[in-house]
Amino acid sequence: MRVNKKQIINQISEIYSKLSFECQQKLSNSSNLLVLPKGEILVREGQYSDKTFFIFNGCARAYYLKDGKDISDWFAFDNDFISSINSFFLNIPSPHFIELLEDSILLEISRIDVERLSDEYNDFERLSKIVVTKTMLQQQEKISSMQFHSAKQKYDNILSIRPDITQRIPLTHIASYIGITLETLSRIRNIKTRI
Repeated sequence: MRVNKKQIINQISEIYSKLSFECQQKLSNSSNLLVLPKGEILVREGQYSDKTFFIFNGCARAYYLKDGKDISDWFAFDNDFISSINSFFLNIPSPHFIELLEDSILLEISRIDVERLSDEYNDFERLSKIVVTKTMLQQQEKISSMQFHSAKQKYDNILSIRPDITQRIPLTHIASYIGITLETLSRIRNIKTRI
């Protein structure tokens, strides 16, 4: 797939919040277009990361390593932003990894450029607020789901939001994301296919 920064920035402007032509030009000059393979690590645990990534095409996950276990914390797909939030906003080492789960096309923007563009353009500041709000709401939804829903409800909820998730994300990562074992997820999936 051949794509350029202008197409990607147009898409951000259409999906999130309208950006003026001048703001789009400045964003184009301030960002990097990345075409990276599946398995690429964008951020490593312990690394300072001042970058945010817009996924034009592809998908990624944030995950922790805890007591030798790999725990998925966040999935991002086409037209989503992903970053190590703690590192990006607090300038501290990242507590997790961010890995590409598919060959992906990304737009990379640094914190300094996000701040500069937000200071310079009201439309970019509005875009930033919308992205942060969407991320906070997704995380809040995940917390509520973890506290109040059964394993089956959590899985059904993910499928309702992202029907193609099992084609794009390995089941081991989905199971760890919703806090259940792979065996439990397999049982839930078997029940669904028998119905």
